[in-house]
Amino acid sequence: MFFEIHKDIPREGPGNNESTRRAFYMLTDLPVHPHVLDVGCGPGMQTKELANLTDGTITALDRHAPFLQKLDAWIAENGLTKKIKTVQGDMFDLPFEEQSMDLIWSEGAIYIIGFERGLREWRKLLKPRGYLVVSELTWLTEERPSEIEAFWMENYPGIKSAVANEGIAEHAGYQLINHFTLPEAGWWEYYRPLEQRVAMLREQFPSQVNMLDALDETQREIELYKKYSAYYGYTFYILQRQDRE
Repeated sequence: MFFEIHKDIPREGPGNNESTRRAFYMLTDLPVHPHVLDVGCGPGMQTKELANLTDGTITALDRHAPFLQKLDAWIAENGLTKKIKTVQGDMFDLPFEEQSMDLIWSEGAIYIIGFERGLREWRKLLKPRGYLVVSELTWLTEERPSEIEAFWMENYPGIKSAVANEGIAEHAGYQLINHFTLPEAGWWEYYRPLEQRVAMLREQFPSQVNMLDALDETQREIELYKKYSAYYGYTFYILQRQDRE
Protein backbone atom coordinates (compact mmCIF):
# COMPACT_ATOMS: atom_id res chain seq x y z
CA MET A 1 0.00 0.00 0.00
CA PHE A 2 2.86 2.37 0.75
CA PHE A 3 4.25 2.07 -2.77
CA GLU A 4 0.78 2.36 -4.29
CA ILE A 5 0.19 5.59 -2.37
CA HIS A 6 3.62 6.96 -3.27
CA LYS A 7 3.56 5.88 -6.91
CA ASP A 8 4.06 8.54 -9.59
CA ILE A 9 4.90 11.45 -7.29
CA PRO A 10 8.12 13.37 -7.94
CA ARG A 11 9.60 13.06 -4.44
CA GLU A 12 9.46 10.43 -1.73
CA GLY A 13 10.09 12.90 1.06
CA PRO A 14 10.29 16.63 1.78
CA GLY A 15 12.89 18.51 -0.25
CA ASN A 16 13.48 20.99 -3.05
CA ASN A 17 16.20 21.74 -5.56
CA GLU A 18 17.06 25.02 -3.89
CA SER A 19 17.98 23.21 -0.68
CA THR A 20 19.94 20.55 -2.56
CA ARG A 21 21.97 23.32 -4.19
CA ARG A 22 22.42 25.18 -0.90
CA ALA A 23 23.82 22.07 0.78
CA PHE A 24 26.05 21.18 -2.16
CA TYR A 25 27.62 24.63 -2.31
CA MET A 26 28.79 24.17 1.30
CA LEU A 27 31.20 21.46 0.12
CA THR A 28 34.22 23.64 -0.46
CA ASP A 29 36.94 21.14 -1.32
CA LEU A 30 35.38 18.33 -3.33
CA PRO A 31 37.54 16.88 -6.11
CA VAL A 32 36.83 18.19 -9.60
CA HIS A 33 35.35 14.83 -10.60
CA PRO A 34 33.99 13.33 -7.37
CA HIS A 35 32.49 9.88 -6.89
CA VAL A 36 29.02 10.51 -5.45
CA LEU A 37 26.65 7.97 -3.87
CA ASP A 38 22.96 8.90 -3.50
CA VAL A 39 21.49 6.51 -0.91
CA GLY A 40 17.73 5.94 -0.98
CA CYS A 41 17.42 7.95 -4.16
CA GLY A 42 13.73 7.16 -4.78
CA PRO A 43 12.60 8.49 -8.17
CA GLY A 44 15.73 10.64 -8.24
CA MET A 45 14.71 14.30 -8.03
CA GLN A 46 17.81 15.20 -6.03
CA THR A 47 19.93 12.85 -8.17
CA LYS A 48 19.02 14.90 -11.22
CA GLU A 49 19.92 18.13 -9.43
CA LEU A 50 23.25 16.69 -8.28
CA ALA A 51 23.98 15.85 -11.91
CA ASN A 52 23.59 19.55 -12.71
CA LEU A 53 25.92 20.52 -9.87
CA THR A 54 28.88 18.19 -10.31
CA ASP A 55 31.19 17.00 -13.07
CA GLY A 56 31.65 13.74 -11.21
CA THR A 57 29.92 10.38 -11.44
CA ILE A 58 26.82 9.52 -9.43
CA THR A 59 25.65 6.13 -8.21
CA ALA A 60 21.96 6.23 -7.26
CA LEU A 61 20.84 3.40 -4.99
CA ASP A 62 17.35 2.33 -3.99
CA ARG A 63 15.72 -1.00 -3.24
CA HIS A 64 12.46 -0.27 -5.11
CA ALA A 65 12.93 -1.22 -8.77
CA PRO A 66 10.08 0.94 -10.21
CA PHE A 67 11.77 4.09 -8.86
CA LEU A 68 15.02 3.12 -10.55
CA GLN A 69 13.28 2.26 -13.81
CA LYS A 70 11.81 5.75 -13.97
CA LEU A 71 15.17 7.29 -13.18
CA ASP A 72 16.91 5.09 -15.77
CA ALA A 73 14.47 6.29 -18.42
CA TRP A 74 15.25 9.92 -17.57
CA ILE A 75 19.00 9.21 -17.61
CA ALA A 76 18.77 7.65 -21.07
CA GLU A 77 16.58 10.47 -22.42
CA ASN A 78 19.12 13.05 -21.26
CA GLY A 79 22.24 11.21 -22.44
CA LEU A 80 23.66 10.78 -18.94
CA THR A 81 24.34 7.04 -18.90
CA LYS A 82 28.07 7.64 -18.37
CA LYS A 83 27.45 10.09 -15.53
CA ILE A 84 24.69 8.38 -13.50
CA LYS A 85 24.39 4.70 -12.71
CA THR A 86 21.50 3.17 -10.77
CA VAL A 87 21.90 0.24 -8.40
CA GLN A 88 19.12 -1.76 -6.81
CA GLY A 89 20.36 -2.41 -3.31
CA ASP A 90 19.84 -2.13 0.43
CA MET A 91 21.20 0.75 2.52
CA PHE A 92 21.71 -1.76 5.35
CA ASP A 93 24.34 -3.53 3.24
CA LEU A 94 25.80 -1.13 0.71
CA PRO A 95 27.72 -3.03 -2.01
CA PHE A 96 30.67 -0.66 -2.37
CA GLU A 97 34.35 -0.74 -1.46
CA GLU A 98 35.61 1.04 1.61
CA GLN A 99 36.92 4.57 1.05
CA SER A 100 35.54 4.64 -2.50
CA MET A 101 33.27 7.71 -2.25
CA ASP A 102 34.06 11.41 -2.12
CA LEU A 103 30.48 12.28 -1.22
CA ILE A 104 27.52 10.33 0.17
CA TRP A 105 24.15 12.05 -0.19
CA SER A 106 20.82 10.99 1.32
CA GLU A 107 17.74 13.22 1.38
CA GLY A 108 14.92 12.12 3.66
CA ALA A 109 16.00 8.47 3.70
CA ILE A 110 18.52 7.87 6.48
CA TYR A 111 15.63 7.39 8.95
CA ILE A 112 15.16 3.92 7.41
CA ILE A 113 18.43 2.69 8.86
CA GLY A 114 18.52 5.27 11.65
CA PHE A 115 20.56 8.45 11.84
CA GLU A 116 23.31 7.15 14.14
CA ARG A 117 23.65 3.74 12.48
CA GLY A 118 23.70 5.28 9.02
CA LEU A 119 26.44 7.73 9.96
CA ARG A 120 28.58 5.00 11.49
CA GLU A 121 28.15 2.38 8.77
CA TRP A 122 28.40 4.72 5.78
CA ARG A 123 31.51 6.46 7.11
CA LYS A 124 33.74 3.56 6.06
CA LEU A 125 32.75 4.13 2.40
CA LEU A 126 34.04 7.70 2.47
CA LYS A 127 37.53 8.63 1.47
CA PRO A 128 39.51 10.55 4.11
CA ARG A 129 37.95 14.03 4.40
CA GLY A 130 35.01 12.83 2.30
CA TYR A 131 31.59 14.40 2.85
CA LEU A 132 28.26 13.05 4.05
CA VAL A 133 25.14 15.14 3.46
CA VAL A 134 21.83 13.94 4.90
CA SER A 135 18.48 15.45 5.70
CA GLU A 136 16.85 14.15 8.86
CA LEU A 137 13.57 14.78 10.68
CA THR A 138 14.48 17.06 13.59
CA TRP A 139 12.75 18.78 16.49
CA LEU A 140 13.00 22.56 16.10
CA THR A 141 11.92 23.45 19.65
CA GLU A 142 12.68 22.09 23.09
CA GLU A 143 8.98 21.83 23.94
CA ARG A 144 6.04 20.94 21.67
CA PRO A 145 2.36 20.08 21.91
CA SER A 146 1.57 16.57 23.11
CA GLU A 147 -0.36 15.67 19.95
CA ILE A 148 2.59 16.09 17.60
CA GLU A 149 5.09 14.66 20.08
CA ALA A 150 2.96 11.51 20.46
CA PHE A 151 2.59 11.18 16.68
CA TRP A 152 6.33 11.21 16.00
CA MET A 153 7.18 9.10 19.03
CA GLU A 154 4.91 6.46 17.50
CA ASN A 155 6.02 6.87 13.89
CA TYR A 156 9.69 7.87 14.25
CA PRO A 157 10.93 7.61 17.85
CA GLY A 158 14.46 8.37 16.62
CA ILE A 159 13.63 12.04 16.05
CA LYS A 160 15.99 14.33 17.99
CA SER A 161 17.05 17.96 18.18
CA ALA A 162 19.77 19.39 15.97
CA VAL A 163 22.10 19.69 18.97
CA ALA A 164 21.64 16.00 19.77
CA ASN A 165 22.24 14.99 16.15
CA GLU A 166 25.37 17.12 15.97
CA GLY A 167 26.70 15.28 19.03
CA ILE A 168 25.93 11.93 17.40
CA ALA A 169 27.77 13.02 14.25
CA GLU A 170 30.85 14.14 16.16
CA HIS A 171 30.93 10.89 18.14
CA ALA A 172 30.59 8.91 14.90
CA GLY A 173 33.73 10.51 13.46
CA TYR A 174 32.53 13.59 11.58
CA GLN A 175 33.08 17.31 11.70
CA LEU A 176 29.93 19.38 11.30
CA ILE A 177 30.49 21.80 8.42
CA ASN A 178 27.04 23.36 8.61
CA HIS A 179 23.36 22.64 9.00
CA PHE A 180 20.10 24.31 8.00
CA THR A 181 16.40 23.59 8.15
CA LEU A 182 14.49 22.79 4.99
CA PRO A 183 11.98 25.59 4.24
CA GLU A 184 8.29 24.79 4.39
CA ALA A 185 8.14 25.07 0.59
CA GLY A 186 10.20 21.88 0.46
CA TRP A 187 7.55 20.02 2.45
CA TRP A 188 4.82 21.14 0.08
CA GLU A 189 6.75 19.98 -2.98
CA TYR A 190 6.25 16.54 -1.42
CA TYR A 191 2.86 16.91 0.26
CA ARG A 192 0.86 18.59 -2.52
CA PRO A 193 1.30 15.76 -5.07
CA LEU A 194 0.85 13.22 -2.27
CA GLU A 195 -2.39 14.84 -1.16
CA GLN A 196 -3.69 14.77 -4.74
CA ARG A 197 -2.83 11.09 -5.01
CA VAL A 198 -4.60 10.33 -1.71
CA ALA A 199 -7.78 11.95 -3.07
CA MET A 200 -7.49 9.98 -6.33
CA LEU A 201 -6.99 6.66 -4.53
CA ARG A 202 -10.02 7.27 -2.31
CA GLU A 203 -12.13 7.31 -5.47
CA GLN A 204 -10.30 4.32 -6.92
CA PHE A 205 -10.59 2.11 -3.81
CA PRO A 206 -13.81 3.25 -2.09
CA SER A 207 -14.41 -0.03 -0.25
CA GLN A 208 -10.91 -1.37 0.54
CA VAL A 209 -10.69 -0.86 4.29
CA ASN A 210 -6.92 -1.36 4.59
CA MET A 211 -6.22 1.10 1.81
CA LEU A 212 -8.62 3.67 3.24
CA ASP A 213 -6.95 3.35 6.64
CA ALA A 214 -3.55 3.94 5.06
CA LEU A 215 -4.88 6.94 3.16
CA ASP A 216 -6.35 8.35 6.37
CA GLU A 217 -2.99 8.02 8.11
CA THR A 218 -1.21 9.71 5.21
CA GLN A 219 -3.70 12.58 5.23
CA ARG A 220 -3.37 12.89 9.00
CA GLU A 221 0.38 13.36 8.67
CA ILE A 222 -0.22 16.18 6.20
CA GLU A 223 -2.80 17.84 8.45
CA LEU A 224 -0.48 17.64 11.44
CA TYR A 225 2.25 19.40 9.48
CA LYS A 226 -0.18 22.20 8.61
CA LYS A 227 -0.90 22.59 12.32
CA TYR A 228 2.53 22.04 13.87
CA SER A 229 5.20 22.94 11.31
CA ALA A 230 6.84 25.33 13.76
CA TYR A 231 7.89 22.44 15.97
CA TYR A 232 9.66 20.05 13.59
CA GLY A 233 11.23 19.95 10.16
CA TYR A 234 13.89 18.35 8.04
CA THR A 235 17.40 19.54 8.79
CA PHE A 236 20.30 19.17 6.37
CA TYR A 237 23.52 18.10 8.07
CA ILE A 238 26.68 18.74 6.07
CA LEU A 239 29.38 16.52 7.59
CA GLN A 240 33.00 15.72 6.79
CA ARG A 241 34.80 12.54 7.77
CA GLN A 242 37.46 13.07 10.42
CA ASP A 243 40.31 10.65 11.07
CA ARG A 244 42.36 10.72 14.23
CA GLU A 245 46.06 11.08 13.57
